[in-house]
Amino acid sequence: MIIQPSYQTYLDAKQLLLQGDLVAFPTETVYGLGANALDRSAVRKIFETKGRPQKNPIIVHL
Repeated sequence: MIIQPSYQTYLDAKQLLLQGDLVAFPTETVYGLGANALDRSAVRKIFETKGRPQKNPIIVHL
């Protein structure tokens, strides 16, 4: 589902991240997956969702 950005969608994404869930967001070329980088369980979900090896690092955007 594609959701148009609004103040409420940012609040919803914030709540999802605080709950340890993932959010998808568009970049210039592809969609990215976001998680709370301080939540090990949430970061693990990114690796599991993408089928990415644990030893293959991911980027943290601030």
